[in-house]
Amino acid sequence: MITKKSKHEIKLMSAAGDIVAEVLEMMQNIVKPGLTTLELDEIAERIIKENKAIPAFKGYRGFPATICASVNEQVVHGIPGENTVLQDGDVISIDVGVIYRGLIGDAAITIPVGDISAEVSKLLEETNAALYDAIEKAVAGNNLCEISGAIEDRASMNGYGVVKQYGGHGVGRNLHEDPFIFNYRTDDPGPVLKPGYVIAIEPMFSLGTGDVHELDDNWTVVTNDNKYSAHFEHTILITDDKPKVLTVKS
Repeated sequence: MITKKSKHEIKLMSAAGDIVAEVLEMMQNIVKPGLTTLELDEIAERIIKENKAIPAFKGYRGFPATICASVNEQVVHGIPGENTVLQDGDVISIDVGVIYRGLIGDAAITIPVGDISAEVSKLLEETNAALYDAIEKAVAGNNLCEISGAIEDRASMNGYGVVKQYGGHGVGRNLHEDPFIFNYRTDDPGPVLKPGYVIAIEPMFSLGTGDVHELDDNWTVVTNDNKYSAHFEHTILITDDKPKVLTVKS
């Protein structure tokens, strides 16, 4: 069942989203060749705790870190580590969740490390564009499938693989709530969006296949053909008017 959020809950989710935005802005500013993903994780956790919040991912189903740090062919759920050193030409997808006074904000961004190829740069731009295409469809009265269709259309325009095993979701007092949001069309139109719903939209594209598998760490998801991937996400409030992005600085 999809739960509408109260004005008080939305206010706290917006505050959580501000902290998420602060973390991701810092990540964008400091990512460079030579840094380890563990260093990024430690910085993210410090920012979250300085804001009197809690990392939403740490301990969630046993996940050991504050951020998901996924490099190159790693799509999602990469575990930060001292042995993962960023190299020029890499991309890193950083996913951040924050709990503030019981409510959650969740967002992700894929960041270039040093100089990346034009092909990979376009992958990042188009995956982010798919997110905003989808956000435009996140309006009251639309069916959920219109969000999914906007994502798939952007991938098809560019010939990208769409990761189908993972997608967006409702969010609020729990990190993953109903509904699940596919990144492609299905036969089910899905529920009608209503004011007060809060959802996390997160397209994941790859330069090759959208088929993925999990590594032996039971977390890190990689493309089957080891080609680069990109992942962008925002937490969105459905309103009586335009959708509101909660994971940007208010």
